[in-house]
Amino acid sequence: MATLLIIFAKEPVPGQVKTRLCPPLGAEAAARLYRCFLTDILEEMGRLTRLRLALAYSPAGAQAYFNGLVPASVGLLPQEGADLGERMARAFDWGFAAGFDPVFLRGSDTPDLPGSVVRQGEKVLVAGGAQVVLGPSPDGGYYLVGLRAPHPELFRDLVWSGAAVLKDTLKQARRLSLTVRLLPEWPDIDDFDGLVSFLKRPHPAPGPGWRSEVLARQLIAQAAVGTPAGLTGSEAALSGGLKPNG
Repeated sequence: MATLLIIFAKEPVPGQVKTRLCPPLGAEAAARLYRCFLTDILEEMGRLTRLRLALAYSPAGAQAYFNGLVPASVGLLPQEGADLGERMARAFDWGFAAGFDPVFLRGSDTPDLPGSVVRQGEKVLVAGGAQVVLGPSPDGGYYLVGLRAPHPELFRDLVWSGAAVLKDTLKQARRLSLTVRLLPEWPDIDDFDGLVSFLKRPHPAPGPGWRSEVLARQLIAQAAVGTPAGLTGSEAALSGGLKPNG
């Protein structure tokens, strides 16, 4: 069966995404940078052969926006549920109901995550090395989760805004007698300190995260001198290379 990777993403509306980058970035700049994250993620994950991509979007009315962003081969589905755990469980249900196995979910805060890490998780699940694969983040969460069958109770009653998400998910897995394999830790970009750490790592083109690094440096420089965050020709060029979905 084919592997499915579902990317969880929000519409990059100023003031509603990457707010912890503000200040020093403005709301418009933070939203533009997040859009660049998505572009980098779609490109890198799109390099994985024999793997289908989908994007679970939020809010519910954002499909038109994402139709114009993602390649035509990427499926779109709305995020549905009262909290993140329920939204994740329903996304997994959607993937398995469509006939995919295994199914992975990943966030959109790690624009430089290499596709090789996802492939590593796929090999573990397909070989029967574990029933659950998790990619831990330094902040106590995780950037990737993979399953071979639906387990909605794995994500139930967790405190998603805390620093114990990974720890609590592992407790749930033990309670459910599910075997787990952890992938290499990978840092996400939740705040400005995370962005600074991201910029300390090299991201040569056309590798994962290269657009995000270039744009982040540009936006930080603009913020330092008070330059308005208008779209530049160089940014438009950086966001190229993906054919929209409609």
